Amino acid sequence: MTLREKIQSDMKDALRAHDAAKLSAIRMLWSAVKQKEVDERITADDKVIVAIIAKAVKEREDSVEQYRKGGREDLASKELHEKEIFEAYLPKQLSEEEVAKVIDEAIAATGAAGMAGMGKVMGYVKPKLMGRADMGRVSAAVRAKLLQK
Repeated sequence: MTLREKIQSDMKDALRAHDAAKLSAIRMLWSAVKQKEVDERITADDKVIVAIIAKAVKEREDSVEQYRKGGREDLASKELHEKEIFEAYLPKQLSEEEVAKVIDEAIAATGAAGMAGMGKVMGYVKPKLMGRADMGRVSAAVRAKLLQK
C-alpha cells in the first residue's frame, strides 16, 4: 500500500469513527499533498509525500514552541496531537550512529574538506535522510564534521 493510499484509507477510517481531531489533521495533510500536485503539475509519489509530511512535522514543532512561550498550552497540545498523527506516516527515524555513518560516507564520496564542501555533502545526504532524520540536526552534524577536517 502506497503512502497515498494509506492516507486516504486513514481519512475514511477517521470519518467513520467520528474522530474529528484526527480527520482534521489528515485532511490538512491531504490538502498539502493536493496543493503540491496542483502547483507543480505532478502526481505525488511516496518520496514527495514524505517531504511534505516532514515539513508539516517541523511546522508543528515550531508552533508548539511558540505557543508554549505565549502560555497557550491548549493550542500547543493540539499541535502536538497533529504532529503525532503526521509522524505515523514517516519512515522509521534513524539513530544518531546511522546518521553519522551516512554523513561519513557522503564526506568520503564528495571529497569535501572544510565548510566549502557543506553544500556538496548536504546534497548527497538530503535524499538519503529526508523524512528519516531531522535535517536541522543533520546539518549541524555535517557542519561539526567538516570543521574537524
